[in-house]
Amino acid sequence: MHASVQVVFHLGARTDTTEQNTAIFEELNLAYSKTIWNLCSRYGIPLVYASSAATYGLGEHGYSDAHELPAQLRPLNPYGRSKNDFDVWALQQTSTPPHWYGLKFFNVYGPNEYHKGRMASVIFHTARQIKETGGMKLFRSHRADYGDGQQQRDFIYVKDVVQVCHWLWQHRPASGLYNLGTGQARTFLDLATHTFLAMGRQPNISFIDTPADIRDTYQYFTEADMHKLRAAGYSAPFYTLEAGITDYVQQYLLMENVW
Repeated sequence: MHASVQVVFHLGARTDTTEQNTAIFEELNLAYSKTIWNLCSRYGIPLVYASSAATYGLGEHGYSDAHELPAQLRPLNPYGRSKNDFDVWALQQTSTPPHWYGLKFFNVYGPNEYHKGRMASVIFHTARQIKETGGMKLFRSHRADYGDGQQQRDFIYVKDVVQVCHWLWQHRPASGLYNLGTGQARTFLDLATHTFLAMGRQPNISFIDTPADIRDTYQYFTEADMHKLRAAGYSAPFYTLEAGITDYVQQYLLMENVW
C-alpha cells in the first residue's frame, strides 16, 4: 500500500488550548505524530505536518522560524508545549522523511470548522453571534498597553494554507520548520467589523471579560515572520483579511455550506 502514497499531510491534533490533561497531548500530539514521522521515514514518504504559532508563547523571543529557536520557546499552555516538543524532537532526528515540513500555523480560519466548538475561529463565532443576537461580544483587554479589541493576531485563510501545503509537496525546498501566516497582524476589532460588513450589517460590537481560564495565557500579539517561505520561492499573495472574510462569510457561512 505504501508504494501508492506520494505524501502525507498530517494536520490533525488535539488543539484545545484550555485542556490541561497533558496525557492527552502526549498521546495525540506527540506519540501519534512520532509514529507518522517514523512510517514516513521508513517508507521514504514526504511529510507535511501542522505545528502552531502557540509554540511562540508571549512572543518574547520573536516569531522567527529559525531552527535554533524552539529550544528557547516557552509556550503558554499544554497544547502549545506539545507542538513545540514535537518540533524540537523532529529537529533532533537523524532518520527523517525525504522531505519534511513543520508548518507553524497562525490563526487559521475558513470553511467547515463547525466541529471545532470553542476553538473555531473568531470569524465563525462572530457570524453565529450576529445571526443569533445581532451583535458581537469581543474579549476586553486586560493589559494597559492594548485597548479593547486591539489585540492583534496574524489571521490566515485556510485556502492559503492549502496552497502552501501543496506547493511544498510539489517544489520540495529545504526541509524544516516554516511559519504560515500572512506576515501582517490585524486587530480583532478589524475582524469583527469586516464580518458585520460582509453580512451586510452595521457593526454592533461590545466587550466582555476574557474568561478566567485563558486570561493568563492569552496571546495579545502574533505576527508570522514569513521570510523563510518567501526565500524558498513561494511568491503567491495571501488573502487580505477583508477578502478572506468576505469569501468565507458570503460563500460558506451565510450559505451554511457544509460538506
